[in-house]
Amino acid sequence: MDTRVDFVQRLGADVSLNILLRLNDPADVVRAASVSCLWHQFVATNGISKQLCLRKFPQLSRIARITEPGLRVVERKDVESSNSSWETLKRDHNVYASLLQDIEISNSCTSDCIGNAGSASSTDHYPDESIVNTLVPRDRYQDLPSYWSSIGHSDPNASKTLVYKLKADLCVITEIKIQPFKVYFHHGKPICSANSVRFRLGHPKSSRDKSDLLHLPQQQPADDKFIWTYTSEEFPMRQENRLQQFKLPESVLCIGGYLQIELLGIAERCDIDDLFYICIRHVKVRGKPLSPAFGVQNVEPSGDFVLEYKREVF
Repeated sequence: MDTRVDFVQRLGADVSLNILLRLNDPADVVRAASVSCLWHQFVATNGISKQLCLRKFPQLSRIARITEPGLRVVERKDVESSNSSWETLKRDHNVYASLLQDIEISNSCTSDCIGNAGSASSTDHYPDESIVNTLVPRDRYQDLPSYWSSIGHSDPNASKTLVYKLKADLCVITEIKIQPFKVYFHHGKPICSANSVRFRLGHPKSSRDKSDLLHLPQQQPADDKFIWTYTSEEFPMRQENRLQQFKLPESVLCIGGYLQIELLGIAERCDIDDLFYICIRHVKVRGKPLSPAFGVQNVEPSGDFVLEYKREVF
């Protein structure tokens, strides 16, 4: 006697949905949708891949629509309507399942995600001590010391910021590494670190701001041009001349492609002018850009955005 049972058929929609929503691995969702035509229809119709996506990264609920080159635009109102076509539901499932798989890969396959230096809240001697120098992993560049320096400040509790453009508008970020600069040409060779550090991820406030930011790096502070959608905890920074690792508690999906490093408090006073300085030698951002398979368009102040999916990349 054949004792095999298809619980999707036998248990009913509500119980079957409750079981499948307990899946936590994107690969399991894909496998479930591949069991049979019935399971594929059930997974796609109930948006299981989308729900898993939103459970892992709630900010994806701000997707206003999905575009695929050469295909009709899928509006959010169309996706949520009870009259959604089967083709739309299948496409929605494929996009979210592919996005989940691409994000999952980021946990085991990371690279440096910094694209360009953006701006600094202040620079002591521009361009010799520009934020651009923090992208160079060496102590010296073209026979000159390579580092960024803030202007001097009389308050040791002052904060400074550095802004970077990431390699893609959609990135999964896992950790940031920062190396303070040891001022080897000053008496005592001070290490000009911050006391602690905090990170923010986000996007430009408007398309006009985004256009202005195409000319990087900015000589003036540009922090007011962004909406920060994620803020990390505060991490202590050691006054040590090494690349210090700041691992985020969980991987963070950056929508919009910008990182702000907030350097809080100043550890070292300069004996020349009795002012406090922060100097950074090198910055690295570990994670995974989700381009070219996925892109982001038109991020609005509300946080809504257009997700672009290029199926042929997979």
